[in-house]
Order: sequence, then structure tokens, then C-alpha cells
Amino acid sequence: MAPRPRFTNRAAILLVVFAVLVISYASSMRAYLQQRDHINQLKQQIVSAKADIATSEREKRRWRDPAYVEAQARARFGWVMPGETSYQVLDAHGNPLTGDDELTDPDSIAPTKPKAWWGKVYSSLEAADHPEKKVTPTPVTRITPGPG
Repeated sequence: MAPRPRFTNRAAILLVVFAVLVISYASSMRAYLQQRDHINQLKQQIVSAKADIATSEREKRRWRDPAYVEAQARARFGWVMPGETSYQVLDAHGNPLTGDDELTDPDSIAPTKPKAWWGKVYSSLEAADHPEKKVTPTPVTRITPGPG
């Protein structure tokens, strides 16, 4: 008896049908996974939008409160109520400080060591011996408005 071939026509057809089924299911599975990913992204967008809406609603409720409106007018525009006095804090260069600026912590600045009294006396004697010459300013002939 002749040995049977291992790979017959029937096996080849079965292999081709199996390959077609795998390819069709794989493309369907890829589309399914893409759609699930897209759905998850949309769900995240919905959650984010709901959080933004809640924040906006909370902010809207704040603005209905007269005390909050007054606090915002004071902070943003520097408004004061009648009879109050407003102060502006300036930095070393003369520019007004805003709420964003960081002030130096007083504890972080090293205290200056006081001079001995005899050093002060000696420096005053030196100043008396060599007084500073004052420069007299020249008068301006025309006054022009400065910036701002």
C-alpha cells in the first residue's frame, strides 16, 4: 500500500478557510478594540466636562454672594469702602507689589550686628573732618511731562 500524503487537497482547502476566518475575525477584533478605546476617550471627556461644569456652577454661585463680589472688587481693583484708607506696598524699586509677589520672610534675614559706640564716634569725627561737597543742581528751563 502506498503511503498517504500528509498534505491533501482537503487539508489545503481547510487551511485556506481557517486563514480567511482568522483574518476576518482579526479585522473585526481590531475595529472592536478601536471603538472601545474611542468610547473610553469619550467617557473621559464627559467626566472632564462635568467637572468643568461643576466648577463653573460653583463660581457662578460665588458671584451671587455680595460679600464675594466686594472681596473681588477690593482684591482686583483696589476699591475701598467710604471712610477706609487704602495703602500700596512698594518694592525696593518703587513698583507696587501684587498678591503674586513673594515677600521675604523676616526670620530668613540675618540681623545686622550693631556697631560699637566708639566706631560711631570715630566715623562722625571723620565725617566732620572731610564734609561732603554738595552739588547744586542746574535749574530746568522747561518742564516736560514724564511717563505715566
